[in-house]
Amino acid sequence: MTLPTILVTGATGKIGREIVHQLLIAGWPVRALVRQRDLRSQSLAQAGAELALGDLTDPESLTLAMRGAQRALFLPPFSLYMSHMAVAFADAARTVQPESVVSLSQWIAAPSHLAFATRQHWLADRLLGSLPGIAHTVVNPGFFADNVLRTLPYAAHLGVLPWPYGNGRNAPPSNEDIAAVAAIALMDPERHTGRSYRPTGPQLLSPDAIVQTIARVLGHGVSKLPLPFWMFERAARLDGATIDELLPYRAYIEDYRAGAFELGAPTDDVLEVTGRPAEDFETITRRYAALPASLPTLARRLRTLATFLAIPFTPGYGLKGYARTLKEPRALHPTLAVHSDTWRRERRLPPPTTSPARPDLAPDARAARASMKRQGSTP
Repeated sequence: MTLPTILVTGATGKIGREIVHQLLIAGWPVRALVRQRDLRSQSLAQAGAELALGDLTDPESLTLAMRGAQRALFLPPFSLYMSHMAVAFADAARTVQPESVVSLSQWIAAPSHLAFATRQHWLADRLLGSLPGIAHTVVNPGFFADNVLRTLPYAAHLGVLPWPYGNGRNAPPSNEDIAAVAAIALMDPERHTGRSYRPTGPQLLSPDAIVQTIARVLGHGVSKLPLPFWMFERAARLDGATIDELLPYRAYIEDYRAGAFELGAPTDDVLEVTGRPAEDFETITRRYAALPASLPTLARRLRTLATFLAIPFTPGYGLKGYARTLKEPRALHPTLAVHSDTWRRERRLPPPTTSPARPDLAPDARAARASMKRQGSTP
């Protein structure tokens, strides 16, 4: 029996690449949407994937790539135009009519979130879920272990873990488990249609528990280094993060600190979908600690020290000024996910017990209300 072809967008990213490999290992024909032929895309071809040149922002190339595929994954990159990508993907799906679509979204996706990128995820989930005759599954993972472990070389070589996330707790999932949930939903759409999965790790961890786990894996002491956002921005830029990746990140850190990633966590979704328990944080950390960047050599230690000392002197992106130039649509009453009635209702959580403080964006909300009042739209 010939298995259906699966189109994977975002195929060269960390999660997309893992989804491609898991599908290929399971014997499924995979078509990977790539923007260009480079080392990353060629590695997918060598693994057995068919390459389709195209872009999520280009409806015509997307429709061509989807033709002949019976199932498709919507995995958008961090982009100012993510909602445009969702519309292009939806139009291609409406034209081609694959039997099922899986979309990778966010744990904190909400209609009035502080971050425009996260509001776009919420809209994309609803758009793709409304396509007639096409089964739809959403994967809303918790705060990735990868986000925490990107700074593991500092802990490995210098004994400090930069930490901007306050005292919030999290049950961090691995890239592999997130990919497994999405891949299995693509392989067996009848079982998973209409579902919204929220993969997490198996245990809620405090910052101290995360640091202790990392120290145990590395075999030496590690101290948590609280990091203000201005310094986090510079460190992330040195690590290769783009300005569009960092633009919503302040809100994500605030949600982490406010407890959004511990509400409703941990879940059993990885076990339910894959039939095996989610990887624990120590297992994930050991995999990262075995990567070359964290292996102990004098040269790596000196490079890591030089990078660490350069952080305060690295120019920031100027995120506030950049945001002003973009003129993004603003929610009338912007809020963190943890304070959103809609977000809590969709996840069957109790309503917030206190009214949120929104010092950054409250003036915009007041200005919007004043404008409506002048136009006679509000009493």
